[in-house]
Amino acid sequence: MTNLRVAHLGPIPYRDGLALQEGLVRARAEGRTGDWLLYPDHPPVLTVGRNPSPGNVRADPVRLQELGIETFEVARGGDVTWHGPGQLVGYLIADLTPRGRDLHRFLRELEESLIQALAGWGIEGKRDPGRTGVWVEGRKIASIGVAVRKWVSYHGFALNVAPDLRFFDLIHPCGLRGIEMTSLAGRLGAGAPSLAESREKVAGTLAGVFGYQGWQQADAGEVRRLATEGVPDEIPARS
Repeated sequence: MTNLRVAHLGPIPYRDGLALQEGLVRARAEGRTGDWLLYPDHPPVLTVGRNPSPGNVRADPVRLQELGIETFEVARGGDVTWHGPGQLVGYLIADLTPRGRDLHRFLRELEESLIQALAGWGIEGKRDPGRTGVWVEGRKIASIGVAVRKWVSYHGFALNVAPDLRFFDLIHPCGLRGIEMTSLAGRLGAGAPSLAESREKVAGTLAGVFGYQGWQQADAGEVRRLATEGVPDEIPARS
């Protein structure tokens, strides 16, 4: 299998990041590119998946507006989650056909990639049967929600590196009531990795678990070119 291409998109509104994903999914399905891992830096945002339950957004719209938090309904599986500063968000754009179109296996491999990354920092991450994601001593440290179009995956995972965990009080994370969230900073204190270090570590473990030859850094401009090819002005340029 070829290398996984990895691009840090930098600060990008959620809406623009979603449009880039959709454009890159189209390019991958058409065979114009290989598999990608995208790392966006989103402002605070709530995303609601295909299977929400009433009441899982605990804050009212006025409070969310005061905090400057937008809410997006998206095509991934799962319920509501938060993305924002201090969180490592990764979108894996991958063709699932060579992997037998096995979505269950794909989710378990995403979990394993994060569990191996955590082990590199001396943290024992675990699965919780029936609840997708990664947990540390009963607290959730990583959320996973994916979608598939033409058997190409998009959306992905969110690993709490050093976010303000109080944002999760606005919701019932992933529709799970009574759970607590944790983070690398909460476990390791001053020894926690930076987001840049976390991007490299997770790219490495993910490439290994998924069987790529390795991974290579790519420019965000190439992502934009591939995603917008043939659809001019679909994705507004960032200033």
